[in-house]
Amino acid sequence: MKKLPSSFLVLSFLLLISCQDALECIINKHPELSNQALSSAQVDQFYSDTITAQIKNEPSDDNYNYYFSIDGALPRGIDYYIDYRTIFLEGTPLVSGTYNFTVRLTVEQSDNYIEECENKLNDCDGLCGDTASQAYTLLVN
Repeated sequence: MKKLPSSFLVLSFLLLISCQDALECIINKHPELSNQALSSAQVDQFYSDTITAQIKNEPSDDNYNYYFSIDGALPRGIDYYIDYRTIFLEGTPLVSGTYNFTVRLTVEQSDNYIEECENKLNDCDGLCGDTASQAYTLLVN
């Protein structure tokens, strides 16, 4: 039996799904959160750090809406606020300990970002995926 050339298999695959979706996943355009460790905090001293979001391999990542949620506990005295693509952690921690939390991110195309869609199965946001999550640890001494 004769083997099919790999290019034929790729072409068949692309015809079965949206070409745009396949290219998005090959290019690997997806939301991501910064994965650097948070700086340590000291009890009764002001603390500030940030967590940022972006869309990997997307030069127009400002053309998306970013929605965050935080699961887990922040230290008493530390609050967070969100400014577009950045989460700011600020305050004066009151109790020492190790605090673990997860930031979840969902993005969607903003109304002013227009893209042609040829396939009704495609959600037209230009992304391979639209969610991300990252676990963080904040150490308070």
